[in-house]
Amino acid sequence: MLRSPVNVTSTSPQAIQTARPVAGPYSHFMDLSKGEKILEMRGITKIFSGGVVANDQVDFDIRAGEIHALLGENGAGKSTLMHILSGLIEPDEGEIIIGGQQVRIGSPQDALKLGIGMVHQHRKLIPAHSVLENIIIGHPRTPIILNKHKAKKEISQLAQSFGFEIDLDAKVWQLDASEAQVVEIVKVLYLGARILILDEPTSTLTPPETEQLMSSLKSMVKQGLAVVPFITHKLPVVLDISDRITILRNGKIVDHILTEKADEKWLARKMVGKETLFDLHRTEVELGQEILKVVDLSAMNNKGFQAVKGVSFSVREGEIFGIAGVSGNGQFELAEVLMGLRKPTQGAIFFQGKDIKRTSIKKRWSLGIGYVPAERIEVGSVADFSLGDNMAINLYFNDNYCKWGILNFKKIYQDTEASIREFSIKTPGHRAKAKEMSGGNLQKLILARVISCRPRLLIVNLPTQGLDVGAGEFVQNKLLELKKQGVAILLISEDLDETLSLSDSVAPIYEGQLMGILSRAEADKQKVGRMMAGMVRSSE
Repeated sequence: MLRSPVNVTSTSPQAIQTARPVAGPYSHFMDLSKGEKILEMRGITKIFSGGVVANDQVDFDIRAGEIHALLGENGAGKSTLMHILSGLIEPDEGEIIIGGQQVRIGSPQDALKLGIGMVHQHRKLIPAHSVLENIIIGHPRTPIILNKHKAKKEISQLAQSFGFEIDLDAKVWQLDASEAQVVEIVKVLYLGARILILDEPTSTLTPPETEQLMSSLKSMVKQGLAVVPFITHKLPVVLDISDRITILRNGKIVDHILTEKADEKWLARKMVGKETLFDLHRTEVELGQEILKVVDLSAMNNKGFQAVKGVSFSVREGEIFGIAGVSGNGQFELAEVLMGLRKPTQGAIFFQGKDIKRTSIKKRWSLGIGYVPAERIEVGSVADFSLGDNMAINLYFNDNYCKWGILNFKKIYQDTEASIREFSIKTPGHRAKAKEMSGGNLQKLILARVISCRPRLLIVNLPTQGLDVGAGEFVQNKLLELKKQGVAILLISEDLDETLSLSDSVAPIYEGQLMGILSRAEADKQKVGRMMAGMVRSSE
């Protein structure tokens, strides 16, 4: 059980002198020897309502000057463990030791006083404020009358020391995903963090941006910081950047290993508890007739700015056409326009030779256009509906499931149970609610629902984002099965490795424009990465 810990907010400075950083904006530059153990978590247990054991007697330690990766599939307990460490939740059992003293971390503010800062995957910045304002907001040393010039100088020096380029005067809403992440990192460093926790740090970055982040993280650990990235599926990143790896499965630690002794297949096997072959069952398919043709298509985003700019391409039967880009470059709006969720400002959309630009969403579904949205919860499902009722969302107008306006729920629920078995969805049955499912299982359900409509064209937006190795591999192989059956697939992905491994043609997108269309043979990682960053077009 929890012993009486040091209370961060009430203990004398002497009691936790070795646990909390030195005052000042450069407090993270502490003279710590590389390999010195600066934090231990012992026997951490957390049980949520319903008896779900998120962490079960977990031991974890962090050393100065190292990158210690926390690896595990969806639902393994990584987020819970790091949320405990960063003060977002408290454990039911166990202890946290910093500098030889047991501490209690009751809030993120407590964590920062102990030198622990977390950068979340979903940004927590204020869009209307400047970068400088976002970094200094809530800083405990901020005086009543703020000396912005001094703060700006301090933050600039801090960012430059780690190789970060940052415009402190820019508004956050003007930043791309990579720049926003840099702001989050610099913010927690300026607050005094020397243990930096990163949630899926490379999930929205291009290859060049990933390389820059890795370089900056390595610079941090050389200066005595410790970095803990927790990652679901980017195993090559883990192997490239970390010094040690701890693997969680079903809330328990299954192994600790030095990175130099690990390889991708071993890590995957430990994560999922069985052999993962990284074997996409790809077979060459002779491409058929043109299914989708997009001509000079443009559209606006929700802020009234042009997001899609004169896009043209086509997709044929049995072809996976991959659009590769970093979030915010128009691919979200493009998918919505093609499905009828957003109106185009110009251009044409042809499906099997017919212009469908003014066709309703329901009609597009009935014609054979399927859509798997990026937002599984907000758009792809109804959280409070059962799985069976979620399946009915795309079936209520289908003659096989509805007669004279009356739904055949018996057949819908039978087919839902069949999909649960076919797609290996972990759930008690069709009566379970969507909100009770993990991201990977919910994605499988949505894919099963769309496939049940037998689409001729399938638009999939971020199909494996946030999924673990096993779930991601399952979804990717399902897409390849559909390709083999002659379905035309438009794949929109921010994972370049996924796009290159699945696609027959690759179109990098940057600021709403396709930078070129490359064949599978032409598309190499570095070239596509540069095109995604707007550095080059395919003709150059």
